[in-house]
Amino acid sequence: MDNTTRLQYLAAMGIDVWVPRHAEGSRMAEDFPVAVEADSWESLQAEMVVCQQCDLSQSRQQVVLGSGNQQADFLWVTEAPSLEDDQQGIPFADHSGELLTEMLRAMQLTREDIFITHIVKCRPPEDRDPRVKELEACKDYLQRQIALVQPKIIIAVGRIAAHQILHSKAPLAELRESVHEFSGIPLLTIYHPAYLLRSLTEKSKAWQDLQRALTLFEKVK
Repeated sequence: MDNTTRLQYLAAMGIDVWVPRHAEGSRMAEDFPVAVEADSWESLQAEMVVCQQCDLSQSRQQVVLGSGNQQADFLWVTEAPSLEDDQQGIPFADHSGELLTEMLRAMQLTREDIFITHIVKCRPPEDRDPRVKELEACKDYLQRQIALVQPKIIIAVGRIAAHQILHSKAPLAELRESVHEFSGIPLLTIYHPAYLLRSLTEKSKAWQDLQRALTLFEKVK
């Protein structure tokens, strides 16, 4: 989102912005760059719920902002909201959520201990993969969420999220074996719970992924 559009959203929602006074005898105030207050969850979420930067705004039931601990050590980023996510307004509201809960329990964590969000915040029709324009529209929102959470580790859940965040087309089986970095934060990739439900033989690899995450956390915490 460009700064002008962002300012319009903020002004429409009654969120104050700060504009520097112009010096006497110099340029008018509108010639100066406009500085917005420090970012906050309130302003970010207010922008997201009214966002119309792509066509998904026309088909969504609601924007799925993310859920969990807004100061979490672990930030989990997955692909796009499912139909159930769109209906309930939370990530992993579908059948894969139960397995996610079990995966977290294996790490001695709960959903309230982590923050979960999507690379796009609205459900694509028929659960198709997000398109380039949709990914670009939400790119800034994800960056701002990362900056607000300040996690110690990012976990990219599934192929689509991993490819988008890492700008890579390498197979997930290859990506998951290395520690990556995004915005200066260590990042690991793991199989999506929905994939594991379809491929039961891969569940042992999921435990390997979770162990990597715990080992890495011990190094960076």
